[in-house]
Amino acid sequence: MHSTSSRRQAGVFQGITLVTVAFLPIVAIVSMFPAVPAIIEHFAARDPAAMAKVPAMVSAPGLAIAIIALFVGPLVDRFGRRRLLLVSTGLYGFVGAAPFWLDSIDQIYASRLVLGVAEAAILTTLNTLIGDYWDQNGRRFWLTAQGFAGPFLGSAVILASGFLTHVQWNAIFLIYLVGIPAFLASALFLYEPDNDATVRQMLGMDEEASGFPWASVAMFGAVTLFGGALYYVFIINGGIVWQEIGVKDSAAIGKMTTIPSLFVMAGAGVFWLTGKLGPRWQLFSLFALLGSGLVMMGLIHDWRGMVVAMSIQQTGAGMAVPCLIAWAQSHLPYAHRGRGMGVWTACFFFGQFASPLLVSAVRTQVGTMQGAFVVAGIAGLVCALAVLLIVSGRRAQAAA
Repeated sequence: MHSTSSRRQAGVFQGITLVTVAFLPIVAIVSMFPAVPAIIEHFAARDPAAMAKVPAMVSAPGLAIAIIALFVGPLVDRFGRRRLLLVSTGLYGFVGAAPFWLDSIDQIYASRLVLGVAEAAILTTLNTLIGDYWDQNGRRFWLTAQGFAGPFLGSAVILASGFLTHVQWNAIFLIYLVGIPAFLASALFLYEPDNDATVRQMLGMDEEASGFPWASVAMFGAVTLFGGALYYVFIINGGIVWQEIGVKDSAAIGKMTTIPSLFVMAGAGVFWLTGKLGPRWQLFSLFALLGSGLVMMGLIHDWRGMVVAMSIQQTGAGMAVPCLIAWAQSHLPYAHRGRGMGVWTACFFFGQFASPLLVSAVRTQVGTMQGAFVVAGIAGLVCALAVLLIVSGRRAQAAA
């Protein structure tokens, strides 16, 4: 007999809760950058390696996510989505804020690794629930909403981060207490979906017997890995390109990037408008925009061209996460969705980890960061053409 949750229909409250929870991992990156100089200054007197350790501490959750997500996926499928999301949001709030009471860079680094474990579980479970709760159109709507909400929430976090850092060097870590209301909202509004296994088997849809869709997962995993690496090329190295074209003042860079950064929302809009065309053309648009924007950044020599190029690149960046998630979900039946989204999460964050290493290696060969951007952009354009060949023009039926 099915539980009452199997007859529930996800709606606005579930959607808003998942969009909000989806922002928690972003806080781990966005909130820390304004605080990095203050944290380095605090530890520099007692630890000569603080200059290297603090940036590593900032990026530590990303590496943990990339490794742990592979193991979280099977747990989601075995023990349920809601339970794991509740545990992970509660853990996020606790370990995220823990450095406020710590005064050792090594202890803070360890807490950030545990934070990455919580984020791996959050990302895997919430993306799985989006696939469980809604059909293709519903997923597209809520992933688009996530894309529109991100820039506003990110701006609010950066503003709060600057204020908290001004108050005290480690006050920034208190911002992670947002995990507590996220836990409460998840407990109140989210429910465990039912897979209707008996009905599916009667209709010849025994997903467990069909086995894990390795071929599809390998395909979207490889594209996501490359997409993650390309996505972070500008985020991590864009400031260097601004310096190479002669704009060295941080305040000036901040002013000139304000409007182009809003094109992330335009990317969410493009994702929504191209939804009827299917994943092939969405992915083509994503990589074409990212690639052409990066090539332009590598070729221009003044701030005006940089603003135009950044607007194009940021439009592609706004498409990246919802487009890659929606494509992956379309290949994953209920029984394997958790493990599949675990692979997706691991691939995207391995791309984040590998991106600065690859760009640095290319920069060494070509001599400038702008040259490295041209190479990365050309790789993105080649990928745009490749997806036209390897991605089916039809919607995947596995998750229908």
